[in-house]
Amino acid sequence: MQFTRRSLWSRFAVLGCVLAFAVDPALSHAEDKKPIRVGLSIAQTGPLSGAGKSGLLALQIWRDDVNARGGLLGRPVELVVYDDQGSPALTPGIYAKLIDVDKVDLLIGPYATNPTASIMPLAKQRDLLLMGNFALEANEQIKHDKWFNNQPWSSKDLAEPFFGLGRKLGAKTIAILAADAEFSQKLAGGVRQAVKNSGLEAVYDQNYPPNTVDFSSIIRAVRAAKPDVVFIAGYPADSTAIIRAVNEIGIGDSVKLFGGGMVGLQYTSIMESLGSMLNGVVNYNTWVPEKTMEFPGVRDFLTRYQAQAKQASVDPLGFYLPPFDYAIGQMLEQAVTATKSLDHKVLAKYLREHEMNTIVGPIRFGPTGEWANPRVVYVQFQGIVDKNRDQFRGVGKQVIVAPPVMQTGEIRPFSQLRR
Repeated sequence: MQFTRRSLWSRFAVLGCVLAFAVDPALSHAEDKKPIRVGLSIAQTGPLSGAGKSGLLALQIWRDDVNARGGLLGRPVELVVYDDQGSPALTPGIYAKLIDVDKVDLLIGPYATNPTASIMPLAKQRDLLLMGNFALEANEQIKHDKWFNNQPWSSKDLAEPFFGLGRKLGAKTIAILAADAEFSQKLAGGVRQAVKNSGLEAVYDQNYPPNTVDFSSIIRAVRAAKPDVVFIAGYPADSTAIIRAVNEIGIGDSVKLFGGGMVGLQYTSIMESLGSMLNGVVNYNTWVPEKTMEFPGVRDFLTRYQAQAKQASVDPLGFYLPPFDYAIGQMLEQAVTATKSLDHKVLAKYLREHEMNTIVGPIRFGPTGEWANPRVVYVQFQGIVDKNRDQFRGVGKQVIVAPPVMQTGEIRPFSQLRR
């Protein structure tokens, strides 16, 4: 067989490539450098997008941070994300795709309870690690041993501090108003159960359809019952509409404590739009710029988040969900780094047995995947003026009134601050 000079050079080139793969570990182990894929859905449109978009930016910042440190197990991290529109009807199909088609390595749950509840059977059936994202008691019935929620409290934890504030104000009666949706009903259910042992008398208790836009008749009915305390469990649209209805109609001078479980009053856009209508409202929160919540690293994260928020068209302050979503990334990073594994059983065991260090403080999980040491923070809006976003950056506007260990100010009667 005869070889031309060109054919000889071609054969040498092929042989050189083969030898290169044989002697160069970076080339021979190229497969080991493929990205670690972290899959999730999170609301980018729809009623929960106000928090969802900000939470996604937080996870993207974590991804960039971990990749700047060399990735996980020497591999870059990639996020595979879908918009679930906050709909529980969409999430099962999305997570089946993430698992079976996208072949992700790790899973983060959707933001919020309703979209998460519908994927819990899938996670348990496939025996997969699932990091929860503010999904209230989503594991209560399923009891999946690889579920770990970043939300710092349950419905049972929320009631007692709120009632304690009521007792401090001399309250005797309570009205409960809740959206007829899974999150709100779980929240209200914990409150209703606690009422039995609280010394308070329930004088009004009403559910309303989640798509309710006119609350005038409901607020009039609450006012007629003359409660001392009003606890509301609602999502962003209805929380906003209720505050506006109270402002227009009034709730009565008997009300000393108003708020409780209103999702949306933590979003910058809603706080800015409601302005002085928020004065006196006491509501749960996760992080506010008060001195008792200055955990190591949280201010640095928020500075970097806020620098990117405008361009990303997301919540400009990012106090509510973003620090806790960044914490999800931190917990995954710590577990993978410590175990040098992506095996879901190994990672779940580590998360269950170790305290995690995060920008929202140390987190240790209990047997059901919720925080072993819950942290319920109630803030009261005080001295809020209209059309001033920057006021929410400073201290003294969202005063922490419970728990005592984090308290930065005294509770004041709702009716007093409304005047």
